[in-house]
Amino acid sequence: MSKQFEKKTIFITGAAKGQGRGVALAFAKEGANIIAFDLGEKITYPSYNKSSNEDLEKLKQDVLAAGGKIEIFTGDVRNAEDIKYAVENGVKSFGSIDILFSNAGICAYGASHELTEEEWDAMIDINLKGSWLTSKHVIPYLIKQKKGVIIYNSSVGGLRGMNRISHYAASKHGLVGLTKSQAIELAPYNIRVISIHPTGVNTPMNDGLAEMEGMTPIEIAERSAGNLLPVPWIEVEDVADSVLFLASEKARFITGSQYVLDAGLLTR
Repeated sequence: MSKQFEKKTIFITGAAKGQGRGVALAFAKEGANIIAFDLGEKITYPSYNKSSNEDLEKLKQDVLAAGGKIEIFTGDVRNAEDIKYAVENGVKSFGSIDILFSNAGICAYGASHELTEEEWDAMIDINLKGSWLTSKHVIPYLIKQKKGVIIYNSSVGGLRGMNRISHYAASKHGLVGLTKSQAIELAPYNIRVISIHPTGVNTPMNDGLAEMEGMTPIEIAERSAGNLLPVPWIEVEDVADSVLFLASEKARFITGSQYVLDAGLLTR
């Protein structure tokens, strides 16, 4: 029985943990080749980020165990040469890129007037510039084959204001503008562009935010979510299922849109 993404290749940033890892495993089970990109080392801001090469290697082993194919690359989404190297060598291995899931991102708390310039720049550069920079190097391959899908992982914070994370909200709102503009630019090449907007997700990032605030992960989720449905967060699998759908032919007419997975938060 054929799998829906057999012979397709997906490039995933922030692939080692959380939502990126979940999407990588889901696509591998559906036959896709995985190009996994992650920092692979701790960064200064936010302090809770404990990314490591071990996480990326673990993903590789799990994908292979599931019968999938994967190439892993370490690098920084703020560094054009890192992205270019991963894209070019991923294509050498698998022949093409068909889907981009731009997922790498950070989140941290701080009142807007108390943020340092370095904190503001880190948030915007990783979440927004990093997404643009990744797409910049993937898009030429999609144009060449006149088909493809780009999915940006935004947030409910990309559709509303949020307390004490103005830099995060600004970066995620920026992804909406990027999505809508690229959808217009790339439509002649049959390339679709979508942003997804999850509420809080049960991932290591949520654990890190709890560490920053001196709270438990569930307390952080309940404080920030305000979901209509009686859940503190959604699961990685919910995000992965949505990305599978949006990248599939079943979503062939969805582009320039904001796909919300918010458990009703935005109705509040």
